[in-house]
Order: sequence, then structure tokens, then C-alpha cells
Amino acid sequence: KSIVIHRIIPTIVVFGAISVGWLMSQDNPVGVFFATLFPVLAGKLPSTIFGHGLAFNLKNTKTIPVPDDMTPQPRPNKELFIKLAGGNKMPQNGLGMCCRYAAYDDVLVRRNVLWYLLLGGRLIDTADLYLNHKAIGLGIQDAIERGIPRSEYGYNSTLDAVPRFLEELGLEYIDLVLMHFPYALSPMNNDCTRNGVSNKDCRIETWKALTELTNQGVMRNVGVSNFLTKHLKDITELDGYNSKKVAPISVNQINFNPWIDEYLVESYEFCMKNKISVTAYGSLGGVLQHSEMKTVETLQSLSDKYGRSTSQILLRWAMQKNIAVIAGTGNPSHMKENLGISSFQLSKQDMAVIDELRNDESARKLFSYKGFP
Repeated sequence: KSIVIHRIIPTIVVFGAISVGWLMSQDNPVGVFFATLFPVLAGKLPSTIFGHGLAFNLKNTKTIPVPDDMTPQPRPNKELFIKLAGGNKMPQNGLGMCCRYAAYDDVLVRRNVLWYLLLGGRLIDTADLYLNHKAIGLGIQDAIERGIPRSEYGYNSTLDAVPRFLEELGLEYIDLVLMHFPYALSPMNNDCTRNGVSNKDCRIETWKALTELTNQGVMRNVGVSNFLTKHLKDITELDGYNSKKVAPISVNQINFNPWIDEYLVESYEFCMKNKISVTAYGSLGGVLQHSEMKTVETLQSLSDKYGRSTSQILLRWAMQKNIAVIAGTGNPSHMKENLGISSFQLSKQDMAVIDELRNDESARKLFSYKGFP
């Protein structure tokens, strides 16, 4: 007991203080925190401390090197698209580059992007928070060199400093830029919080800046992420909405699966009524719940019925609700599986069965996401 009190606890306190101090010294402390956390949870060495491309991290990875002789494969059979408010269309099936250790190592990120593009995918989701823009840009350039035209890409990013994004990605424009959160995540303060500007006013001023950049041609479409109905109304009720004065909201990216909380359902329904496309993250139950999702009896039954994995069943359910999905994987086999979900369709009855998962006791444990009320 004496050793615990006099040695272990003080050591933990000192280590914690040093870690917090180190994080707060970073330009993007929240991003660095997650880029350190996810590799550690996967039993890997975080690139934020040990660097990228470590042999230990590359060993036994599912994101294997892309063969030198691999050429672009056809786009997915019966590929589905969503029409955006600005008139452009976006692939309904994409790749998320977040929240797994392979999304934070530049070598694996570059491979991941090249695999996905060569297999026929075109929508890539990233964010300033994920610290992987440059590696994604390199993967895109690799794909261009192998014959995939830039005009085919759907590219989805988030706002911090758009000109810097273009430089990091090595692109001349971005197809879609999102405001990542309706307010700053502590301790990631921004100019608004430092100057005492309210979250609402900050959202509005940010949207005006995004509108101006859209008019300049820096990006083609603008949207938001993690916005609830009240946040969306801050923009849709502005004078001049859906014009060059105030750009329309093309996309709202939210956590979406059969067991989300009611306020996220309300946000989805508001978007559908107001011609705002929805992109879903957490389609398979969230980062820490994917394996639990596979135990839900209803999904297992539908998996057997259609001869598809439970992941494919959930992704197809979302797509049939007119939602774009961005499942994250570095495994080429899983990429092929995800890109193949356009080739089958769930019946109306089975869509309703999945809708009812909200009342399924075997799925109640998956209600955990609390969002930004």
C-alpha cells in the first residue's frame, strides 16, 4: 500500500501531466490525441511518437503493398450516386480515412487510398483532424499515374484552412468541404472561442466564408458534419439561403445506423425534407462496436438470407435510405466487399425489419453515441 501511494500514483500523475503538456504543445492537439490513441488500442506504435512506416507496424498488416502491375478496375456494378444541392453528384459508397491505426501511418494511408481507387472507389473522406492529408494526396497522385483521371474523384474534406488543404493534397480544387463540428472541441479552441464569439455566430460566419470560397471555385460544394436540426436551421434560415449570397448545404455527415438516438433521426429527416444529402459514419455500429454488431440476431438472419455479410446488409440499408456511406477499411478484400453492395437490394419488408432494430433488445447495448445536443 505504501509503495502504491508513494511511488506508483505520483508516477502516474507526472506521466499524465507530461502527456497533457506534450499534447497541448501540438498544433492540432485533438488530432494528435486520436492519432496516438487508435494505434495504441490496436497494439501498434503511434506515428506521432515513433514515426511512419515502422517495420513493426507494417508487419502482418491487411493493407499490403499494391502490386506494381495492377491497373484500374471498373467502377462498381450499378454504382449509385446522390445529387447534391449545387447540382453535382456524389458516389453513395465511399472510404472513411479515420479512427483505425492504418489511417494514421502515412505509408499505410498511401497504400490504402491507391488500393481503393484502383478497385473502382471514388469517394474518400478525411479531415484536418485526421492528420493524413499529405499521404492521401500522394495516394491520389499514384492513382493518377496509373491512369485514373482526376475528374472522376469525389473528395470530401473539412474546413480549417482550405488553401493549406489544397497544398497538402496536391489538388487544384476540392469537390466537397465540410464544417466538421457545430462548435469547437475543447481544448481545440479556435478564433471564435478565443475572441468570445458565440457558437451560433461562429457557424454563420464560417458558412459565409465557405460560400465565398465556393464562389471563387476553390471547392465545388460545401456541407456540414455532426449538425443537429437546430444547427442546420442557423444556416437554412439565413436571408439569401441557396444563392451566391449563402450557399446551400450540400451534405450533413452524421453518425447513422439503426440504433442511433432520436435527435439524430430528426436531423436525418430534416435533411431529407430540405434537400440536404446525408453521409453516414458509424454505419456499422461505431469504432468499438463492430464486433458486437455482428451478434445482433436480426442481422445474422438477414445475412444468411441474402448471402451477404452483416456489414454489407447494414451499408445497403443505409444506401436504400438515400444515405452515402464511408466505411473505413485498409483491407483490399473488404474494400471489394463494400464496393459490391450496389449489386443487391433489400426488400421493403427487410428494410422495415432493420428499422425496428431500435426496439430489438439484442441491439440495445449499441445505443451509446450522444452526439452534439
